[in-house]
Amino acid sequence: MNRRQALKEFKQTIKNLGLKYTPQREKVFKAILNIRGHFEIEQLVHKIQSKNINVSRATVYRTLEILKELGYVREVIKFKNKTIYEINLKEHHNHLICTKCGKIIEFHSDKIEELQEKICQKYNFKPEFHRLEIFGLCEKCQKKKK
Repeated sequence: MNRRQALKEFKQTIKNLGLKYTPQREKVFKAILNIRGHFEIEQLVHKIQSKNINVSRATVYRTLEILKELGYVREVIKFKNKTIYEINLKEHHNHLICTKCGKIIEFHSDKIEELQEKICQKYNFKPEFHRLEIFGLCEKCQKKKK
């Protein structure tokens, strides 16, 4: 799904749920759609405020919760008292997280996906979602350590 489709679908879904589709909610969602990669909620608040967009911090938090519930945004990493989010419009992937600099590397592995499916089948388990996070040192931080 592309960003334009996501915005149109979000607008319709909000209305179908009987919620108000406000200009502020739209601005928050557009700001998220324009973020490349991962973000923290306070980074989002700062980005919105730095562009003089008239949206309160509370509205950003509430809108992010709605977007999470509807599946447009997902929580991907909880690390060092921070929650990192990403837009949920691309294919499933996993993350390598550097514990020193915080760099996040996305990767996809068909073998890991197949293994997860086999494990679920073996235990007659119906998965709803999953995420894989591997914590360690990125190449740059490994070199600094030597």
